[in-house]
Amino acid sequence: MSWDALSAWGEDATRIEPLTGGTSNDVWSVRINGRRAVARLGKRSDADLAWEASLLQHLDRNGLTVPVPIPTQDGRLFVNGLVVMPYIEGGPPRSADDWRRVAETLRELHRLTRNWPQRPGWKASTDLLHAETGTRIDLNAMPPESVIRCRAAWARLVGHPTCAVHGNPGNPGNIIMTADQVALIDWDEAHVDVPELDLVLPHNAAGLEGSARDAAEQAAAAWEAAVCWKDDYAEKRLAEVRPVENA
Repeated sequence: MSWDALSAWGEDATRIEPLTGGTSNDVWSVRINGRRAVARLGKRSDADLAWEASLLQHLDRNGLTVPVPIPTQDGRLFVNGLVVMPYIEGGPPRSADDWRRVAETLRELHRLTRNWPQRPGWKASTDLLHAETGTRIDLNAMPPESVIRCRAAWARLVGHPTCAVHGNPGNPGNIIMTADQVALIDWDEAHVDVPELDLVLPHNAAGLEGSARDAAEQAAAAWEAAVCWKDDYAEKRLAEVRPVENA
């Protein structure tokens, strides 16, 4: 996988400057046909990228603002791990009202994707009550007591409906807003799961209350601890997951 694939979008396709894109991808600002765009080079399989592209096309058709892949000159949506997406203008959410708009957008995402097929190779949080691995998660790498705590948190969501979830909407860098729209970007962690994992937001913007809020917060902390294990952030998130008596 290399940036040579960028030529599939045209002879004048050019990288401009690197952008912040997390640890899994190399993300650059590019110019395609004279217009600014964003290109992401990673190691995802074709099946994985096809799932993501299909989801984004579905959401776009139904009115959500998302970075639908820009086709190559011969119509492909990705080439050798490279995806090119439109550059979306705007800024991050800054107020409680902004985050409430984000929550409304996430609920619409969840409504539009009920019973969506799982991303290839991924597991939902409740699947991990019995499975040991799923994409970036390897419970075998965690201390047994930590796994018990995480599974106890996820068990509270058994039986809840599933849908496509963004996977990391609480990061302000993944939200681009204007007065007229809320755009969700960086779908690298998207998969099918319970919607509660997307709704633990700043200012409790989704309006979760009581045991529902507690269950969502515990499950989300457990998920991020497992996904990021083992770094300082994972340790911090795990500390938020309550121990299990007699574990």
